[in-house]
Amino acid sequence: MDRFKLRKAEPKDVPDILRLIKELAKYEDMEDQVILTEKDLLEDGFGDHPFYHCLVAEDPSEERNNNNGPVVIGFAMYYFTYDPWIGKLLYLEDFFVMKEYRGFGIGSEILKLLSHTAVKSRCSSMHFIVAEGNQASIEFYKRRGAADLSLEEGWRLFKIDKSSLLKMSSGPEE
Repeated sequence: MDRFKLRKAEPKDVPDILRLIKELAKYEDMEDQVILTEKDLLEDGFGDHPFYHCLVAEDPSEERNNNNGPVVIGFAMYYFTYDPWIGKLLYLEDFFVMKEYRGFGIGSEILKLLSHTAVKSRCSSMHFIVAEGNQASIEFYKRRGAADLSLEEGWRLFKIDKSSLLKMSSGPEE
């Protein structure tokens, strides 16, 4: 494989980003949970106040079917958040490289670029979640110095879904 290229995602990449999100969800056996549309990704990531940032990896040796440039083979979606104990954080929301392109250092280069972005932005750390059964990714991150906070600090992840948010926002306080 020729050398891959990493770059900041552009609006034209939205179909590929959604394709890779769906591939990641399939890999994690959660395909039915992807409800985002291209329109959502475009509005949420490329307006005046984006909710997320995204990097894409391309294979310059492969052209898309419609001859619209190189094939997008990986992505990393992230945003900045704030922890009142330690300050600014880069939160890595999703990170995926297509199976046939793994083992070429693409993931390592994406993580290196994200680390540079975090340091440049004066972030205290980078946080992310890995599915418990995804041992390959857990080892990938551990080899790079990641600490498993669920084991070390006992944090648990919670979610309040949209229906509960609507109920809480309009109902009486408890």
